[in-house]
Order: sequence, then C-alpha cells, then structure tokens
Amino acid sequence: MRRTIKSFVLRAGRMSPRQQQGIDLWLMDYLIPSTVITSPGETRNLDIISTDQVEYWDLPTLFGRDADTVVEIGFGMGASLLTMARQAPEVNFIGIEVHWAGVGSLAADLHDHEITNVKIAPYDAVEVFKRCIPDHELAGVQIFFPDPWPKKRHHKRRLIQPDFIRLLMTKLKPGGFIHCATDWEEYAMHMHAVLSAEPALHNVQADGQFLPRPDTRPLTKFEQRGTRLGHGVWDLKFKLASNYSL
Repeated sequence: MRRTIKSFVLRAGRMSPRQQQGIDLWLMDYLIPSTVITSPGETRNLDIISTDQVEYWDLPTLFGRDADTVVEIGFGMGASLLTMARQAPEVNFIGIEVHWAGVGSLAADLHDHEITNVKIAPYDAVEVFKRCIPDHELAGVQIFFPDPWPKKRHHKRRLIQPDFIRLLMTKLKPGGFIHCATDWEEYAMHMHAVLSAEPALHNVQADGQFLPRPDTRPLTKFEQRGTRLGHGVWDLKFKLASNYSL
C-alpha cells in the first residue's frame, strides 16, 4: 500500500475545561459528520472510503441556505475564523482542523457568539478536498500559517505543493481565490513559486509579489507578537481565471 505523506502530526495534549466543554456540549451543533450518505439508509465512514468512491457534501443542505462558501484549512484555535464569520454573516465558512484543542475552542466560541454560518470538519484537509468538496463550488480557500516544515528533508510534508493547489483549483468557482499567509520567508517564496506556476491563477497584487495583509484576514495575537519582535508576514492571494475549466 502506498504511504500517504501527511502535512501534520497529531500530538496528544491537554485540553482546557472550556475546550473539552466545547467538544462535549456544542461541537455537534457545528460538526460536519464523518459519515457520508451513499444511498438511502446506508452510510460509510469518511476515513475508510477509498479515493475512487467520492461522496460529495451538499453544501446548501449543510448550511440550510445557498451562499458563497469559503474553506479555511488549519484554523488553529479558531480566533480568526470566528472574527471573519462575525464580519461576513452572508458567507458560509467551513473550518478544517485536526487538533482537538482548537476544535473545542472554536465550538465554544461559536456557541458563545451564536454564530450560525460556520461548520467544523476535523479531518485531513487533503482527503476532504479529494472526497467531499464538489467541483466548482467554493468562493475561496484560506491557508493561514501552515506548518512550514523548515528542515529540507521535511519539505515534502508541506501542504502547499503543485498537486494540492491543482486540486484546490478544481473546487473553486471561476474567479474564486486562494489566500495563503506565512511568517516563514523561505516557505513564502515556495508558496509564491507554486501559485505563480499555474497559468489559470492570477496574482491579485499588481506587481506580482506579496500583498499587504488584507482587511479580510484578521490580525491575530500571535501575529501581533511576531510583528513586535520584528518577524515578517507574507500574504499571497491568487484568483482563478473566469474561463477556467477542468
């Protein structure tokens, strides 16, 4: 069996009482279930269906409305996703995160603020995009501060790779965006090279380089601290050509 290289490592760690409460009491209000319907009365677990058996999520049914949908991959503790959801109630957001402390934290925050336009998918993002996201359905994909895997021998674990970007492109509506941000300069250059290599993607920055942090990406406490310490942050936003087709 071919081994799949993961862009993340699951680490066991303590959860705060509030994070545990978020999972125990409120996660089910926001969770996208790990089973998919294959036929009336039959389900299979997302983790075990093979990649040639695609069962797409019906996004309007999941949210109870038909609206632009944006996916954030790796939302961490969920602070920025919560802010974006509050600022753009007309947009549907799907947050993907595999670490349960962050999942619990976001579920608790969504409950406290009575947010209804966010769903949580605690699964491997690559598998979600392969198996669950319908083609040409997303208004955008956000990938903020993914693990840079700085050691050269680990670069193969980086999420931003040509094959994954091409997969994301198939899920975007024409004109949809991919927005990446990192505080690791070498990874920023890698991201720029990978995104720029796709003819159907257009850099929204006029000079073809990095753009100042847009207002749509909230400034986190982590980033504020890094800025005070002199750390750089690099944003890239590319849009899919309006005439793009598979």
